[in-house]
Amino acid sequence: MSETDARPSRPAGLDDATVEALGKLSEALETAERARGHLYAFHQLTGRAHNMLAEAVRMLREAGHEGEADVVRTDLLGKDVLPGRWTYQVIEEYDDGYRRTFLEVEELVRMRLAGGRRHIFESEMKERFQDGQV
Repeated sequence: MSETDARPSRPAGLDDATVEALGKLSEALETAERARGHLYAFHQLTGRAHNMLAEAVRMLREAGHEGEADVVRTDLLGKDVLPGRWTYQVIEEYDDGYRRTFLEVEELVRMRLAGGRRHIFESEMKERFQDGQV
């Protein structure tokens, strides 16, 4: 049995309403983490598009279309996705600002109300399901 399994699911005196609120806070954090994953997908797809643009510029030049290659190169290739920012900068700002604050606040609330115990709501749901209580 792991240390996590050995600890009681619910600290003494923790009421149902608080367990549900902590469950909702955990769900919100999980959703924000999914959003972060989408930022990484956005970052990678945008980078891939820029690499394709560079290839398109090369191909346009080879096909004799210098003017069109210049337009793609000067107007689009390497362009900021937001004013003054590439996608990696958007991710860094998200991580250093919103995400860091979210993680800190979630941990603070969990420490104050549940002694740091995570996923109490889910742990109790697991026990009910495994005990046949549906």
